[in-house]
Amino acid sequence: MQAIETKMKSVVQEKWEKRPLIISGPCSAETEDQVLATAQRLANTGKVDILRAGIWKPRTRPGSFEGIGTKGLPWLQQAKKLTGLPITVEVATGKQVEDALHFDTDILWLGARTTVNPFSVQEVADALRGADVPVLIKNPINPDLELWIGAVERVAKAGIKQIGLIHRGFSSYGNTEYRNAPMWHLAIEMKRRNPELMIINDPSHICGRRDILLDVAQKAIDLDFDGLMIESHIDPDNAWSDAKQQVTPERLAEMLDSIIWRKEDVNSEEFHAALEKLRQQINHLDDELMQILSQRMKIAEHIGEYKKNNNITILQTNRWNEILERAFQKGEKIGLSREFITRYFDAVHMESISHQNKIMNS
Repeated sequence: MQAIETKMKSVVQEKWEKRPLIISGPCSAETEDQVLATAQRLANTGKVDILRAGIWKPRTRPGSFEGIGTKGLPWLQQAKKLTGLPITVEVATGKQVEDALHFDTDILWLGARTTVNPFSVQEVADALRGADVPVLIKNPINPDLELWIGAVERVAKAGIKQIGLIHRGFSSYGNTEYRNAPMWHLAIEMKRRNPELMIINDPSHICGRRDILLDVAQKAIDLDFDGLMIESHIDPDNAWSDAKQQVTPERLAEMLDSIIWRKEDVNSEEFHAALEKLRQQINHLDDELMQILSQRMKIAEHIGEYKKNNNITILQTNRWNEILERAFQKGEKIGLSREFITRYFDAVHMESISHQNKIMNS
């Protein structure tokens, strides 16, 4: 028995270190037959490293299917024996951690609804003390990097050595294309601050629908993510939860074959020389942009002085609308997206208001 456990730990470690790491399985464990059939078909593809399934499902509103509960854990345990695939489940309470570990769950993950609540994260972390198990942490529902980082710190302080991140998108007002807006810049910033942590992408929860899964997965790989977590089901249209975002194991294999798997670097002097030359050009342009922005803020300060002397408000809505509309028209002609222009000018505008505010109150 000890030899089997040691061998399985070795397999889990090997999978944890593999790049790209592919995690797949149903959104929810529904029946024993469904779990075992999905696991076998995923194993048959030869492309999946870790089997996932939701046992406890925190839903937005009561009355929805909230998971089969602890009785689903032996099904996953049997699926591991059948296929040799390590298993992973989401946990949100100390009791769930205990139950998952009791049934030899190899990897645990914290969901977005847990990460957003430091009390819940701390409860999970306390239950993890003394455990030798890798833990993945999804980003919180709302776009708050400090909550995500805080969850990592709490789990690390519990003595967990192997921690990874899952980017599953963020809830945002006005978002229509995605179930959860990817907000790639936040994931990139999290990766920049924590380069030692693995980060994988969850296209299923970003997209909420299967027709755009491949596009999001490819973008994640282009951005040097370490792997993917994609939900799969033997009968997606009749899944008990999140039916629209799941794919069959065979469709998953087709998607993975379609992805262009890129490398972070290549051993070529010619490549590095050419890249360095272009990067130096960007550095020079960035320096010029900073100088221009500095000049713009000095002019904004002069405008602030005129407003102060004449008791005029800082915010001039008509002028702001005029600036934006002018930028949209010019940007469209030179290949800049409306989304970028909005974000850029919003940032410039807020900095300008800050400079004028100091003048007003000096």
